[in-house]
Amino acid sequence: MAKQSQKKNSILTLMFTLLAACIAFQLNASMLSPVLVTIAKDLGTNDAEVGLSQTAFFTAAALFSLFLPRLSDIKGRKKVLMVMLSVMTLGTVLAAIAPNIEVLCVARIIQGISGPVVPLCLLMLNYAVKDVKQYGMLMGIITAVNGGIAGIDAIAGGIIATHLGFRAVFWVIAIVAAISTYLVFRFAPESKPSVDTKMDWLGVILLVSAIAALLFALNEAGNVASANYFKIIGLSVFATICFILFWYTEKSVLHPLVTTIHLKRRETWSLLLTTILIMTGIFAIVNGLVMSIAQNNEIGFGLDPDLASLILLTPYALIGWLVGPFAGRLAPTLGYNNVLQFGLLGCIISILVIMFYGINSLIILASGVIALGIFYAGMVNIILNGLGVILSPKENLGFLPGMNAGAFNLGAGLSFALLPAIQMLNAHSMLGYFNGMFVGLIITVLALISSFFIPRPAHAEL
Repeated sequence: MAKQSQKKNSILTLMFTLLAACIAFQLNASMLSPVLVTIAKDLGTNDAEVGLSQTAFFTAAALFSLFLPRLSDIKGRKKVLMVMLSVMTLGTVLAAIAPNIEVLCVARIIQGISGPVVPLCLLMLNYAVKDVKQYGMLMGIITAVNGGIAGIDAIAGGIIATHLGFRAVFWVIAIVAAISTYLVFRFAPESKPSVDTKMDWLGVILLVSAIAALLFALNEAGNVASANYFKIIGLSVFATICFILFWYTEKSVLHPLVTTIHLKRRETWSLLLTTILIMTGIFAIVNGLVMSIAQNNEIGFGLDPDLASLILLTPYALIGWLVGPFAGRLAPTLGYNNVLQFGLLGCIISILVIMFYGINSLIILASGVIALGIFYAGMVNIILNGLGVILSPKENLGFLPGMNAGAFNLGAGLSFALLPAIQMLNAHSMLGYFNGMFVGLIITVLALISSFFIPRPAHAEL
């Protein structure tokens, strides 16, 4: 009994610590969602430019996610997580004092080191919890943070931005990040499953260069009307060359970052493709277009940031927080893939409702966003993060969670680069919002199709 009680207390302590770390990361996205319009006004810029600062954050997060989980296998997950949170805190302070949009973008890039916080926390949880049912439920609780902190962050972000400006929001995030860093230092156990392995830094440089060039090319393509196609072609060629060099490097080094065999596995490419597609299709709809409609004084509903957060983001995050643990708990019983595909289908229906009815009715808009909270934040997000851990090869546990975290952040960055750019083509008409959501809808349908290629994780199911 004493041992069981001690083990239960250690798991509770670990959960509290990991939740604090995930919350510190998530505030950088969800707490800022109702603040983007305020940032544009205070820094004298527009929604598209502020959207690019979001893209900068998620792009950096995607690149750091490619190798930090693997580095944590070698150097220690606790140690790497502490460094990530510390640097994120410094970046948040810089964002709080940023005099213009350019400095804000630099600060957001620095904050991007926190990109793989959630998968790193799931790896630490998986190391400590062996029961598949218990792990599924606890995974759901931690991953549900990705949808927002039960709505409190959205409310707080809106209220703070309305009364104190956007800088105060960043100061709050910095304080939370500092506290989470201490908690990880004080309570998180260390684990090094690949302690005798050397880090493949050449592979890191080549892979990061390839993905970065591809991201910049896609961001440029997102400008649509003013895109520099010579730049797009040049970056695409550079990305291709870097990836080819990366592929041959991984075949020759003793301890590769990613073995080519792992990249060819269906468990890898199908999961990463689904994650990128669903994030690209949905993220900027909820956190960008919907919030912009709510606060648009000309053709939208003209709400203040705090009221928009209370009506839209708070229910979205709260329902995702409530559904997430149940989705995680049911996944081992009903099947991870079944829960994922049900959630994706619900996302498609929810976007259709928002597109055709929500843009003209605040009640239907709020209802559609709540539905996305159930199906995306409460199901899809939970299952995709869980699959990244349980489908990862045993000899390289940090590989797939890191790549999947990169896919999440890549998709989020692409979403903010693409959907607001489509909307800006008809900036003074509801047609712009409709077109942006329509592109998101098509991409979400593609995500549903790609999900059918993900293998069933039989070893993690009953």
